[in-house]
Amino acid sequence: MARARKTITPDPYAKPIAKPLPPSKSLPGKLKQFQAPTRADFDLVSPYGAAGDQPKAIEELTEGFKNGEQFQTLLGVTGSGKTFTMANVIKNVGKPTLILTHNKTLAAQLYQEFKSFFPNNAVEYFVSYYDYFQPEAYIPHTDTFIEKDASINDEIDKLRLRATANLLTRRDVIIVASVSCIYGLGSPSEYFDLMVRIKKGDIYDRDKILRDLVHIQYSRNDFSLDRGTFRVRGDVIEVHPSYDEDGLRIELFGDEVDRLCRFNIVTGEVIKEVEELTIAPAKHFVTKEENRAGMLQRIQLELTDRLAELDKEGKVLESARLSSRTRYDMEMLRETGMCNGIENYSRIIEDRAPGTRPFTLIDYFGDDWLLMIDESHVSIPQVGGMAEGDKSRKTTLVQYGFRLPCALDNRPMNFAEFEYMYPKQVLFVSATPGDYELKKTSGVVTEQINRPTGLLDPKIELFPIQGQMDVLLYRIEEVVKNGDRVLVTTLTKKMAQDLTEFFIEAGIRAKYLHSDIKTLERHELIRGLRSGEFDVLVGINLLREGLDLPEVSMVAILDADKEGFLRNYRSLIQTMGRASRNVNGTVLLFADNMTESLQKAIDETNRRRTLQEEFNAEHHITPKSVTRKIEEDLRIVDPLGDLDDGSAGSPTWERDESDDEDALRHPDPEMRSMIGEGSSDNSSGFTPGIRPMEPLQPSNYRKKSTTGKKKAPASRHPDPEMRSMIGEGSSQSSSKLAALEKQMKEAAARLDFEEAARIRDIIRSMNI
Repeated sequence: MARARKTITPDPYAKPIAKPLPPSKSLPGKLKQFQAPTRADFDLVSPYGAAGDQPKAIEELTEGFKNGEQFQTLLGVTGSGKTFTMANVIKNVGKPTLILTHNKTLAAQLYQEFKSFFPNNAVEYFVSYYDYFQPEAYIPHTDTFIEKDASINDEIDKLRLRATANLLTRRDVIIVASVSCIYGLGSPSEYFDLMVRIKKGDIYDRDKILRDLVHIQYSRNDFSLDRGTFRVRGDVIEVHPSYDEDGLRIELFGDEVDRLCRFNIVTGEVIKEVEELTIAPAKHFVTKEENRAGMLQRIQLELTDRLAELDKEGKVLESARLSSRTRYDMEMLRETGMCNGIENYSRIIEDRAPGTRPFTLIDYFGDDWLLMIDESHVSIPQVGGMAEGDKSRKTTLVQYGFRLPCALDNRPMNFAEFEYMYPKQVLFVSATPGDYELKKTSGVVTEQINRPTGLLDPKIELFPIQGQMDVLLYRIEEVVKNGDRVLVTTLTKKMAQDLTEFFIEAGIRAKYLHSDIKTLERHELIRGLRSGEFDVLVGINLLREGLDLPEVSMVAILDADKEGFLRNYRSLIQTMGRASRNVNGTVLLFADNMTESLQKAIDETNRRRTLQEEFNAEHHITPKSVTRKIEEDLRIVDPLGDLDDGSAGSPTWERDESDDEDALRHPDPEMRSMIGEGSSDNSSGFTPGIRPMEPLQPSNYRKKSTTGKKKAPASRHPDPEMRSMIGEGSSQSSSKLAALEKQMKEAAARLDFEEAARIRDIIRSMNI
């Protein structure tokens, strides 16, 4: 009897919409060099000079770039002054510089440090300007469409605009950026061409100046001179640029420009008279009015072609949906020049070919610039992961008739395109360079091992997992008596919370830190640890790159033999480095097996420690702990004051790599190799020479009894779901609303847009 065959019908929505182009053909267009490639004059200001390994590293890197090397790697241990070395290289090379790092917190810290090194140059900050961002999405299996919802931080938007304006008008520019720099911006050519340039003594018609300002998205407001507005008083025009703190005043005598000056927005006091003013557009996405008719015609052509495809495939609903939505957008563009989701038409607006990427911040640099990638072992894989998530979401929108295919070309750079845009000089900076960086430099690195303070890498002590809590409690007690602090790292959020509760019951002042804690609350926790409000901070993956904690003398790593993202060689080295700013720095590793990553991390730490001891003996240096005022630390962390949580404030799929705490292994094997995840190796035992566990004194810790208090009965909502979402007490409605908003932002941050939309609707119903 013949076996029946099962017929599988192909998914009509699964076919690719567009074929990807190679990087050389996906360029958005040929750009002119906005500034002549002259040497940029950077004025480095510092109260101290280079010390330790810094002079050698600065000389090697500078000579390497002068000799034509495109790629170099700075391997600098924690606390060795990598930022100061980078500043000196920037000064010596003399080119506009982009410093790319992997999250907003580190970007803010670097921005403040470089701002202090170069007070007389343009140091700018370019990160995502969203406090909250929920992208447009469609979920087919539940037939749920989620509209775009976003909250823009006005202060960050100003800094982004200032960064691009400075890039097009001067050479001495340093921009510290997150992965936002690979996302789409308006065309730099149009942005440059639309700048309003006014010289003292020239002839200008007043009404033409006003029309030009309106055309570049400035609005008239004769009562309040807010950012992005202008006001007119007779022959005096006052403008508040969208990217500047100061106002610009244009005084006319008839049609002649009589006086140009910068003034204080609040007091009206003249700060400085100038001979020439350049006013950049108020927004990055600006278009010339004469191009509007051609833009609408191109949208109509693409709509006609796409509707013909959908009708041919029998997709009546999708065809009607696309026709309705696109024609509405076209009407808005025709009448106002704007529409909701205008960025999805960026390829048509800029008249780019299908498959080409949009212009990004990198395009504003021109051809002659310097790229520095900080914490490159994390930043490089993060850049590589941005494009795929965005493509998946947009493809679904196009397939089901919510967007035209041109929406697929409003995307971040893919990794091949990012590599294609590398300038002639690229510096990777990391304490643990990844395989990618080492391959680019053929394994050659510039080492910065010896610290200016003479501090050594921490001592390593290895203990078995059995009895680890007794060891930990005893050693914490020793450290606390000495006036120092402790970091403890676990593998999961639940473990971090449970361990913190265990410490508190044992009489230890402890708190936990993980990605559910808001950004500003993280800063408060770090400040509390440093100031002595508590002694132990338990974390997962946030206790790594960039944390400057001189008071921490001991780091404990639980489950150190569990191979994966959180316990690979680079993660172990980075976590151990948190104890390297204290003269008593010690690392406790709890493991039953000696994995390849663990052995490699121990060997590397011991190698560095030996080199440091030899250097100190040769130069008669006595190690001393780093001292830093807590107030200084807080100023470094956030340049913008009270910003909201940045974890959800990212363009479409931008996330802080350091927040991905529960992913022990990356799902993509290629990405695993890029971020250096090792394979488990349990064959070897403990390394000789590591201090074994000493006999412990009997523990005097006792559990504190906890008594629960009965809550007063409250009225119950008839809907169980609403009861669980909004709580039971009407007197607590404001706090419940805040809690719901937090849940909505967290859902958006983990890309659970359906849940975020559901909570948003509940919030709206409560407000009604």
